[in-house]
Amino acid sequence: MNIDHLVKMANEIGSFFVTANDEDTAAQLIADHLKRFWDPRMRKQVVAHLAQGGGGFTPAVAKAVAKLG
Repeated sequence: MNIDHLVKMANEIGSFFVTANDEDTAAQLIADHLKRFWDPRMRKQVVAHLAQGGGGFTPAVAKAVAKLG
């Protein structure tokens, strides 16, 4: 899947969780959501993207993706 699309989707999910929570709590909730609902290949792509210095993630989403790795 296109990494730009995955980053956009992750940020959209993140925006839902950030509105009602502090950043650390939101990051955990986002990571939990990605673990439950995203295909392992999708998770692997965003983890690799972040590890290679890829950007585009909001701060809470970046923390969530780091938790997946």
